Amino acid sequence: MRTALAYNSAGTSEKQLPAFEKDVLEGLKEVPKRLHSKYFYDAKGDALFQQIMHCPEYYLTRCEMEILRGQAGEIAQTLRQHAPVFDLVELGAGDASKSFHLLKELLRTGAMDTYFPIDISRNIIAQLQQSLPAKLPGLTVQGLNGEYMEMLQAAQRFTGRPKLVMFMGSSIGNFTPAEAVQFCTRLRQQLQPGDLLMIGFDLRKNPQTILDAYNDKAGITRAFNLNLLERINRELDGDFDLSQFEHFPIYDPLTGSCRSFLISLKEQAVHISGQTIRFAANEPLFMEISQKYTVEEINELASRSGFRPVEFFYDSKRWFTDVLWQCR
Repeated sequence: MRTALAYNSAGTSEKQLPAFEKDVLEGLKEVPKRLHSKYFYDAKGDALFQQIMHCPEYYLTRCEMEILRGQAGEIAQTLRQHAPVFDLVELGAGDASKSFHLLKELLRTGAMDTYFPIDISRNIIAQLQQSLPAKLPGLTVQGLNGEYMEMLQAAQRFTGRPKLVMFMGSSIGNFTPAEAVQFCTRLRQQLQPGDLLMIGFDLRKNPQTILDAYNDKAGITRAFNLNLLERINRELDGDFDLSQFEHFPIYDPLTGSCRSFLISLKEQAVHISGQTIRFAANEPLFMEISQKYTVEEINELASRSGFRPVEFFYDSKRWFTDVLWQCR
């Protein structure tokens, strides 16, 4: 992100613009151009990601679901050894289909009764507040719509209990390794010694298996990426021609970095909120990263950000792990 002020055609500082507009304009003026993956999740983006999770190539959801469905009792027992009672805060809760199994077990054992799902999608929060109490009688759902750190601070006002924070689905992979250290350090600063963090990591594996997960044959991931351009058109008076951008994912097995781009198929100018953004032919627009980890890299991340690893929970293929950390 640039530190200098940028100005639109009317002379107004972009820092005064709404966050979505400001981030889009700043990102498209960077070199190389980029968009923020957190903005994928409007109502259509939510629906497309639900389809991605059911794609045969997208193993991540199945692996983590296997862990949480099959090991919920073991995870709950491990949690209670470190915090007999706590409130559960989930960052980027989504539809809670995976965390549901752990919520059910924790509610049954009396370890928790209040769930704070945090999500940037207002649509998702509304769905969770309506559906979960009906499925899990006795569960109190206090949904928080907004950015992770801001909403985590808001959750502190509701409860003084110890906390279990969940950050699942390999969401940590949406940061570069350096950004992951910064994020986890900020997260640690919001918590108290002894609080717990359960965090999902996609592990390094056969490169083709990883690449296929971000380039499904049905083209749903392609549609998911292009939907952000459609959202910009709708909400920011943009005029992206979606047919002139091609979805292009790459995976580097040396660094564990899987990156997705949209490639401009021709030299073109795009107008957004009255401003002109020019693309060269074959110019990449960086959309998202999905970082893959080794166990050693996970332990190093914990150490550098103020946590200590407690336990690793793996799927049967050892393709994915949900790791329990505790605040030092």
